[in-house]
Amino acid sequence: LLKAYNSLVVLINTETMFRYLDETLVLDKECPRTNNPIEGGVNAQLRRLLRYHRGMSVEKRIKAVFWWCYLHSPRPLPAKEILKVMPTDASISKIYRSMNERAQLQGIIPTWGDAISWGDLHNYDKLSFNDWD
Repeated sequence: LLKAYNSLVVLINTETMFRYLDETLVLDKECPRTNNPIEGGVNAQLRRLLRYHRGMSVEKRIKAVFWWCYLHSPRPLPAKEILKVMPTDASISKIYRSMNERAQLQGIIPTWGDAISWGDLHNYDKLSFNDWD
């Protein structure tokens, strides 16, 4: 706890944290509240898009994200080129199936805490001493 407190004190003293509150920096432009413009800009809008369209299938949600990115690109392609580049339902399903199979295989492989241990099957009393077991 003390280490975290000292880290915050250092960030505040070096004027790294809460820099957007400094009024001398804001002259004629707006100072961003975060140093990651993607989180407040692109990612938030994509999350909102997916939240508003929860009922769509996974393939259609992926296509919706592709279309959103296309519509907000600085130089969109002509319609003829879009049809060549954009993924189809079949290609999205194929990729999704392969990723899903990989995730299922990784779920089958036992990891720490997945298998039965000796203590699960035997009563062990720390006070008694059995040298045969």
